Amino acid sequence: MSMPLEGIRVLDMTIWQQGPVATQMLADMGAEVIKIEEPVRGDPGRGLVWRSDQSVLNTYFECHNRNKKGITLDVRKQPGREALYRLVEKSDVFVENLRPGVMERLELDYSNLSRINPRIIYASGTGWGSRGPHARKASFDVLAQGRGGMLSVSGEPDEPPALIQVNGAADWVGAATLAYGIMVALFNRERNGIGQQVEVSLLGSQAAMGQLGFQRYLFSGKAPRRMSRKSVGNPLWNTYQAGDGDWLVIAALQSQRFWPEFCRVIGIGELENDAQFNSIESRRDNSTELVDILDRVFATRPRLEWIQRLEGADIPCAPVNSYADLFNDPQMMANDYIVDFDHPTAGPVKLVGIPVRLSKTPGEIRSGAPEFGQHTEEVLLDIGGYSWEEIARLKAEEVI
Repeated sequence: MSMPLEGIRVLDMTIWQQGPVATQMLADMGAEVIKIEEPVRGDPGRGLVWRSDQSVLNTYFECHNRNKKGITLDVRKQPGREALYRLVEKSDVFVENLRPGVMERLELDYSNLSRINPRIIYASGTGWGSRGPHARKASFDVLAQGRGGMLSVSGEPDEPPALIQVNGAADWVGAATLAYGIMVALFNRERNGIGQQVEVSLLGSQAAMGQLGFQRYLFSGKAPRRMSRKSVGNPLWNTYQAGDGDWLVIAALQSQRFWPEFCRVIGIGELENDAQFNSIESRRDNSTELVDILDRVFATRPRLEWIQRLEGADIPCAPVNSYADLFNDPQMMANDYIVDFDHPTAGPVKLVGIPVRLSKTPGEIRSGAPEFGQHTEEVLLDIGGYSWEEIARLKAEEVI
């Protein structure tokens, strides 16, 4: 069975995280993604290694670049640009996330590449968008979290904004949005036969990610407030620590519907009709008192017992998993969110799986991230139409 994007060729001139993750999403679904790196240092993500990372693999680079081919090409030199032009002629998508202005200076902007291949989908991942006074300013994930409003609602009310402890929280949203834009453009090309430019920014993606709160502000002028778990508007939408030290989260959005059964299963039946807590409004107005009571109750039993009781009453809840918990969560394995993979360098490893399931043409992890320049000769021979003599000349000129 063929994969859904089989036959689509993507030229990937991206670095760090936002762009590489977007192209990896396409590669996971069968697209032939050719990662193009400059021939001295390559993608700076290759050099980002955590001190605590004991793996023989570079976690950062591996989890953003699997299923790709890798070539080196110095596009600052004319022979390098000419080689890229030859690849563009036979490709469907070109993706870059360099600072706005760089591609124009290199003569690799949409205007130039679309003349070579009018059907090309040219996708740009930017920080702040291609227009406006800050379009050419540097951007990084955490900067987008700040400028996009996410950090303003993170942390305790009287404390400084808390950094979101998810690596790439803005980059991954931007990547998924960029991959979505590319797919829409490809779909339109199949229908109407035209290529076009796609642009996605970290700023725009963050605003969209937080659109419920931001839209509320646009409608009413009122922004979401940071709230302590002790003073939430709905104590049945909150986290609690169980007696074994583990945490669980409850998400009874329709709190009045669940309140009677909730009181019964956790053993506070005497509070069901208490005027201080028996309505949505009274629980909101007395949330500090109710959270204190619930904290003491949940501390009396282990987390698993509480989850079993709550689930038995069909009250929405879940464990607050550590990564160790997540690794052992039966739902992760049952849905292939963790998969076994025989890595050509590291041997048998476990990888985070593909989150999108297609029943008839599923995605697949076929290869690890490419070694630096691993497929340069292969790509230039097979796609670029170069001879071995021409490739030798490019090497001599330090183009590859």
